[in-house]
Amino acid sequence: MNFGDFLDSTGGAIAADLPYPNGKIAIVAPPSSNINAMPSGATAHPSQLISQTLPNKPIFNGSTGLSLALQSGMDGQGEVAGFGENYDGNNVGGRRSRDEEHESRSLSDNFDGGSGDDLDGADKPRRKKRYHRHTPQQIQELEALFKECPHPDEKQRLELGKRLSLETRQVKFWFQNRRTQMKTQLERHENSLLRQENDKLRAENMSMREAMRNPMCTNCGGPAIMGEISLEEQHLKVENARLKDELDRVCVLAGKFLGRPVSSFTNSIAPPYPNSSLELGVGANGFGAFNSSMLPLDLPDFAAPLPGMPTNKQTMSTAPIERSLERSMYLELALAAMDELVKMAQLEDALWIRNLETGTEILNEDEYMRNFSSCIGMKPNGFIREASKESGLVIINSLALVETLMDSNKWAEMFPCIVARTTTTDVISNGMGGTRSGSLQLMQAELQVLSPLVPVRDLHFLRFCKQLAAGVWAVVDVSINRETPAYPSCRRLPSGCVVQDMPNGYSKVTWVEHSEYDENEVRQLYRPLINSGFGFGGPRWIATLQRQCECLAILMSSSATPKENHTAISAGGRRSMLKLAQRMTNNFCAGVCASSVHKWNKIRAENVDDDVRVMTRKSVDDPGEPQGIVLSAATSVWLPMPPQRLFDFLRNEHLRSEWDILSNGGPMQEMAHIAKGQDQGNCVSLLRASAVNANQTNMLILQETCIDAAGALVVYAPVDIPAMHVVMNGGDSSYVALLPSGFAIVPDGRGDGAAKGSLLTVAFQILVNSLPTAKLTVESVETVNNLISCTVQKIKAALRCES
Repeated sequence: MNFGDFLDSTGGAIAADLPYPNGKIAIVAPPSSNINAMPSGATAHPSQLISQTLPNKPIFNGSTGLSLALQSGMDGQGEVAGFGENYDGNNVGGRRSRDEEHESRSLSDNFDGGSGDDLDGADKPRRKKRYHRHTPQQIQELEALFKECPHPDEKQRLELGKRLSLETRQVKFWFQNRRTQMKTQLERHENSLLRQENDKLRAENMSMREAMRNPMCTNCGGPAIMGEISLEEQHLKVENARLKDELDRVCVLAGKFLGRPVSSFTNSIAPPYPNSSLELGVGANGFGAFNSSMLPLDLPDFAAPLPGMPTNKQTMSTAPIERSLERSMYLELALAAMDELVKMAQLEDALWIRNLETGTEILNEDEYMRNFSSCIGMKPNGFIREASKESGLVIINSLALVETLMDSNKWAEMFPCIVARTTTTDVISNGMGGTRSGSLQLMQAELQVLSPLVPVRDLHFLRFCKQLAAGVWAVVDVSINRETPAYPSCRRLPSGCVVQDMPNGYSKVTWVEHSEYDENEVRQLYRPLINSGFGFGGPRWIATLQRQCECLAILMSSSATPKENHTAISAGGRRSMLKLAQRMTNNFCAGVCASSVHKWNKIRAENVDDDVRVMTRKSVDDPGEPQGIVLSAATSVWLPMPPQRLFDFLRNEHLRSEWDILSNGGPMQEMAHIAKGQDQGNCVSLLRASAVNANQTNMLILQETCIDAAGALVVYAPVDIPAMHVVMNGGDSSYVALLPSGFAIVPDGRGDGAAKGSLLTVAFQILVNSLPTAKLTVESVETVNNLISCTVQKIKAALRCES
């Protein structure tokens, strides 16, 4: 269960003349049929069809039903074959038991419209078999079930027979015939391919033997002297040795991946015979020694239809081989990263040192260099290492958390303030045994800190999941150089989490974050925060995960908190209001960090401060936003007070008039409240600004606030009163247009006692023109810049920290 799921919870019978590689399938009549009575060349009834040259006696002694024979021509020398799956060629011409005969009559019920009573008692006269043809509706139903389940059980056959007015034996025999028909068609196509390949190899064999009789020197063109090795042959031997070493290395990796030893192809395929005739012995379609379980990665389904398969070497591309080698390298990197992550999560005293000022665990780099070697190469010049680890209990089980992490959409919903945007670019493996263990995929993500002074980290990485033990899982990320710039500003070393199930639905999560980045791109004000781990490190991931899981558990509970009862909100209205607040917060984060969620254009103006970033974009055909030119401005400042005090001041509706111009200078009243956590600050509220005079109209403000150990958030937006009435009654919230503004609060990362403070980010999004084609004016930029400066000054004045 994730936030998105919670908020969105609102043919006929086989003909007697079937094709077969060696001829046609003909129906053999029972012994009582009058064979001699049939005129030559006449069209016979299916129950009477038989080859005229066959002996006038039953092929299977004692058989009372119909059989099938292969008719290879008019000379009468055809091969007899059973059409059912359980046919045994050793029984031809011999005596079989009555049960075996009953199983082999795979087509009898397709031609017999009577009941099974005809077989009871030898004294009763045998009734004439009637040809039974399935209706198009019956064929459609049978084909539909065959696609889903080629081998239905007795219960499925009984239900299908009742629904189609067929006997259970008719359904059973139809499926036997259908499976045999598919198998026959596949074998026919494979035999055709093998014959073509065999003919080609024979031609090559003849040309090679001709060349061996008269060897020619490739350099001078004269007769070659036996015993000499040409330069080309030497190169081939060297290349063969290299490929063998590569194959052995891949098999070792596959063995680690599957947890069992894997033999190489060179050991499993029989060596060629030493004779000079080079005759090919084809058995089991030429793949007798090939075992699909040896391959650790997903391969194409070779049982799929084969019409488009190339039949010559010239048309076969080398792209699958290159892709296979690329995937083997990804697998090797993922296994090495997983091994490093598990060791870093388990090692305590030697590898990690507790920082007494910030309370976080920092990496002992000397110990790390002694125990590990970098799996993605040396650290680039000018980069610094950032590493942190944090553990905590979370209200979620291991399987649900692993599923959330392996799904890019659910991952972004679980960490909306950290993950700006993410996509899964390629799935290398979906896991083994129907689980996520062994799942390997390529991903791209943009990670953010809510401040214009910290650049977004654009990462391309592998994500690998593995089950370490019963109830213990690990998910690791490691950067790759695929589709990244030549000089990336950040790369992620093995990072991720180890999840262990605990009683009562809890899990113990140990999160390790390890990265290298260019510190010059981060402003001096935010460098202590990044180094402390509360920017991109493990403490922030754990704090966000705990808050989000607690929020999800409360929203899924049926009981409402006492504070919610003062305003009547239906369950549908509750979901619509939460969905609207989620969209508002996501748009706010996208406007602060300039992620690629929206196409922003940065603006440089002379009258704008250096610490203020101004951007603009066009809003067109988006029902959730007003159309026109949207202007975003954001800045970050340091305030000498703890984050909790600053958060309580900004979310207090009674003190809002001290900094918010939308309050009209009067008090605010809370109209609705939805709790999202045990802390009172984690909630969604609907505020109403009272009109001071008759010229001012009442206005509603939607606000979401949240706080955890890593920081706090206050996001709000003015909303239309009629639209909010629709939302609170359970209507669609996607058509409510809003532009969010708000504050992001994080600790400064210094942790030095009296000087401990907070980093406050102030951001506004304003519609400056309702025409998307209009040009931005200097006055609009100056107005937004003055609004930010005025708001920051009012906050400092109210908190008495102007200096």
